[in-house]
Amino acid sequence: MATLIIAEKPSSSEKIAAALAEGKIEKIASQGVTSYRFTRGGKEMVVAPAVGHLFVLAQKGNSRKWTYPAFETEWKPVFVQNRLNTWSKKYYQNLQRLAKEADEFISACDYDIEGSVIAFNIIRFLCNTHDGRRMKFSTLTKDDLVRAYETASSHLDTGQIEAGLARHELDFLWGINTSRALTLALREAGAFKVLSTGRVQGPTLAMLEEREKEIKAFVPTPFWELQLQGTVRGEPILADHAHGAFEKREEADQSLNRSRGKPGSVQAVERKEYEQRPPFPFDLTTLQREAYKHFGSSPKQTLDVAQSLYEQALISYPRTSSQKLPVSLGLRSVIANLGKQKPYASLAAELLKGEPVPNEGPKSDPAHPAIYPTGTSPKALSLYERRLYDLIARRFLAVFAPPATRERVRATIDVNGEAFVAEGFRTVSPGWMTFYGSYATFKELVLPAMQEGDAVANDRVEMLDKQTQPPPRLTQATVLKEMEKLGLGTKATRAGILETLYDRGYIDEKSIVVSMLGEAVITALKKHCSDIISVDLTRSFEEEMEAIREGKKKREAVIAEARETLERIMAAFKKNEKKIGGTLLEGMREVMRVESTIGTCTCGQTLVVKRSRQGKRFVGCTGYPACTQTFSLPHRGYLKPLPKTCPTCGLFIVMVKYAGRRPWELCVRDGFVNKRPVASPASSGAAATPGDSPPPAAAVPSPPAKVRPVRRKKAAALPEPPAGEPPSPPRSRRKKS
Repeated sequence: MATLIIAEKPSSSEKIAAALAEGKIEKIASQGVTSYRFTRGGKEMVVAPAVGHLFVLAQKGNSRKWTYPAFETEWKPVFVQNRLNTWSKKYYQNLQRLAKEADEFISACDYDIEGSVIAFNIIRFLCNTHDGRRMKFSTLTKDDLVRAYETASSHLDTGQIEAGLARHELDFLWGINTSRALTLALREAGAFKVLSTGRVQGPTLAMLEEREKEIKAFVPTPFWELQLQGTVRGEPILADHAHGAFEKREEADQSLNRSRGKPGSVQAVERKEYEQRPPFPFDLTTLQREAYKHFGSSPKQTLDVAQSLYEQALISYPRTSSQKLPVSLGLRSVIANLGKQKPYASLAAELLKGEPVPNEGPKSDPAHPAIYPTGTSPKALSLYERRLYDLIARRFLAVFAPPATRERVRATIDVNGEAFVAEGFRTVSPGWMTFYGSYATFKELVLPAMQEGDAVANDRVEMLDKQTQPPPRLTQATVLKEMEKLGLGTKATRAGILETLYDRGYIDEKSIVVSMLGEAVITALKKHCSDIISVDLTRSFEEEMEAIREGKKKREAVIAEARETLERIMAAFKKNEKKIGGTLLEGMREVMRVESTIGTCTCGQTLVVKRSRQGKRFVGCTGYPACTQTFSLPHRGYLKPLPKTCPTCGLFIVMVKYAGRRPWELCVRDGFVNKRPVASPASSGAAATPGDSPPPAAAVPSPPAKVRPVRRKKAAALPEPPAGEPPSPPRSRRKKS
């Protein structure tokens, strides 16, 4: 009999086998799945891969007829629950076969709650046992994997397993019940569209909608500022009035009249040097924010690329909230290995002259350290991988570097009794900024050399008319920070939640705008069932799941409490179902009107998106049958008219997106506007966040279509998507749930 080591992905299984084998490795191929047999310490071992989750929670009984509340669940193989997911079946069967030949089982899946659940379900359902050994590692390097095997715990990590099982059940129950309730409420009101919300998705959308309301309700207030444009010692200088913003125009006019055309002099010059400490090591949220800032990458794209680098053993496990780098990682050795890579050779050599000590942050993670490069030299990397790796490597080196020294200069200039202030900033000693390179962005404004008593030529004093600004829109980077602050989701799920909101059409744009559909959903829930979008309720369950992980609470007790809460919420929803459906319908009518409008027809009526009896989309005139103007549209893919017009014909530009392809733009009259696909606010083709999305739309009985006969002139077909589009960022397989 052999020891069966269960890896989370095929790439991981190959690295584990290469690290642990003490001789020849035999490849075992079965239905396209490769496992690895070898010996270690005289014991036969087999490393076999899963491919993320092989089991998923499902509703017991007949789930095709949508009703709510539904509380009975069971775990099923992914390929049984989702018939499109046939590729997971061969991994299931491979592990099932190998389990019969093994007498010992080791979990070598990622050391987090998802990895623990993946391995536990395989061990209990396919290996017919409930325990095994557990390897814990943060990198896929040989040294780390050998250490993880030799120090593997004698039992599975029960805390993470229980917390993971609780999270799956909570998310599933919340997602299936609330999403069904919304969809059925809209159908009762006379319309049909699959709507969704979830335990984290709903409160996140509510938070974004609240910001949207603040922006729309904001009334700007005028104010005035004065700016001196002068010359000192032959060099130009800009200085702002010391009063700052004038709320009354009369006061600004008085100061302007007193200072206009009058000579000035330097009244005081203050110089202050201060230290700028190095940045903290990367946790996942900070990495996602920095990648968005420097590359414009969505959080989901960053996580996917980081996962790819991890699977190549180039960086440590990315799903971490830690800003700590323990000494046990062998930090000096990591720096030395980075020094063997040409871009970092001189920087590493500088650090190794002393004893490197990291500038750690306050956040910690019991499972993993901060994200760091392993020191393994990259081979062939894509553009996305190369730039993210460089960001991580330079951040790691900067953490050990000395502080930077900065100087702030403040000069006060008197102009006929009116004080103007000029401020400058410069870097005296770059310190860690040299190590972080172009990613260290700080304001540099060097003032002319001056001292007290210097004359200042008054070239001009200008009055600036300004207005107060509304709260800024949240970006994909700043929304992660807000979610973290509010306790919504985890470092591993927040990017997926954001992706789901984009996919559902609830939000749009990089500077996030809540769509009319998103507003309609939140308005209905706020008025009639606000607990579904309660931040406090979601945060309390997050805290209870952490208590489960720590062994302070039992999973059964937390689930029982959640079911009681959800039952109460669903009862309140049923009571107000008609009102909720009515509110949703009001919003949906406006959504459908706006989203179907293409522009103004030559006859003066409106061109809108319609469907033929065969279900094919086209653009037709609301003046039909008097006007028979039509244009063709692609018959598949997501379609969205954009708020911009074609420079040639003046009609709205339409964005088209196929699953797994980047979106592109076209004009319905002239064809493609951009031959190159347009950038999407969120990365495309992502799976929904586990348990935080509705069941498949196919499970909902569709109402009979009511389409009147349409007789039109046949319009010319539009071309298919342009060939040769740029490659999407690499995406590793996500954990299925």
